Amino acid sequence: MEAIRTVNAGRRFLSKLVANDLLDRLVSGVLIDPLSRLSTRERQVLQLIAEGNSVADIAGKLSLSPKTVDTYRNRMMEKLDLHDFASLIKFAIQHNVASLD
Repeated sequence: MEAIRTVNAGRRFLSKLVANDLLDRLVSGVLIDPLSRLSTRERQVLQLIAEGNSVADIAGKLSLSPKTVDTYRNRMMEKLDLHDFASLIKFAIQHNVASLD
């Protein structure tokens, strides 16, 4: 009945169980946008990787060494808990870092 009254009044209703679960996820970081875990430079490198640029191309465009680009890529994969290059590309597409066009 409480849910019906709340929704009827134009407000949102969450059961205590759902509200507690959401709060737990928020506190643990599960609901945080995964892109926010990346630095600005890491996001730049991710976009260039997803656009099909080679490590050498990215290094040239950003005035970095290829080793530094590899370090950024590895750090991104670690932060995002991704274990292969294909997963990194999939992540970039899913989060609108790059499109399939």
